[in-house]
Amino acid sequence: MAKSYYDILGVPKSATEADIKNAYRSLAKKYHPDLNPGDDNAAQMFKDVNEAYETLSDPAKKAHDDRPSSGFGNTNSGSGSSGTGSSFFDDFVNMFNNDPTDSAGASSSAGGDISLNVTLTFEEAAYGVQKDVAVNRFEPCSACKGTGAKSGTQYAKCNSCGGTGKVRFAQETPFGRVVSMKSCSACNGSGKIIKEPCPTCNGRSLLRKNVNLRITFPVGIEHGQIMTVPGEGERSKYGSKAGNLVLMVNVMPHKVFKRKGLDLSVEIPITFAQAALGDKILIPMIKGNKVSFPLPEGTQSGTVFKLKGQGIENTKKGIAGDLLVTVDIELPKNLTKEQKAKMKELSDMIKIEQYDKAKEFLKK
Repeated sequence: MAKSYYDILGVPKSATEADIKNAYRSLAKKYHPDLNPGDDNAAQMFKDVNEAYETLSDPAKKAHDDRPSSGFGNTNSGSGSSGTGSSFFDDFVNMFNNDPTDSAGASSSAGGDISLNVTLTFEEAAYGVQKDVAVNRFEPCSACKGTGAKSGTQYAKCNSCGGTGKVRFAQETPFGRVVSMKSCSACNGSGKIIKEPCPTCNGRSLLRKNVNLRITFPVGIEHGQIMTVPGEGERSKYGSKAGNLVLMVNVMPHKVFKRKGLDLSVEIPITFAQAALGDKILIPMIKGNKVSFPLPEGTQSGTVFKLKGQGIENTKKGIAGDLLVTVDIELPKNLTKEQKAKMKELSDMIKIEQYDKAKEFLKK
């Protein structure tokens, strides 16, 4: 038996919108073609995961997918009978729910979502950036302006539905004869028949094109975050609502800094002498400059110094994170005999009482 969309995402039917989104995010990263080059199975799984998320994240599509199959036979009669095998239960629910998908399968729902991976540098994610993103999607045919008809030709009113785009649909059921409306299959619900199809798009009204979109990524966007751009997904016929562009953000690591929210952290090596005697050390900033910092004498390895307001600045919110500086005392290697002698002489001069931790340990 074919897997359901819930099985593909590995979530129960009771899953919340957040559960579905989290499952999609995890699986999309796992099976993304960029991370599995040449793996046909991963490519198919990535396609299935996107299809499952597109359906379960859309309330109308999810409601349609959640409906149980009916045990009633399907007997079609009357004008516009389709004979497509849809159950009476589906049509009965459609009448009362105003479902955008009718029993013949014609849909007036929005265009599909498009999922893409976008890579940002550490600085771009930290401070926000406007970036061009290449999207391959369906666009209205420029030759026919999205009508599907050859330039200069006319539409004819659909004879099957009289130009309404809807036909009556009658079924004999255990509850009696039920009559409802559905989209006309002859004109796909448009109410019009193209006299002469556009030769460029063959009457489809849409063509797949590469489009560059200028996307604004906000300050402090996180690695793995999913960003949705409404209305920038697939276009659909007859002016229906476009789908969304779903961007999965990958942030490249920095050579020096790490980030948590608006806070930055950096680890700086210092010498034994700098730690013992104190010194002025240069601390790098994310914007490329360096700040002189007075290191107090007797600084211990692992000490963290906080530089207030020197992290990531969110100018829109008027707040800034901190820069957390961790010092790491590095001991010298390959000492000469003379250096070792000097170190031994210094060590003998320093009393145990001058080492706080060693003194406390001896007391215990």
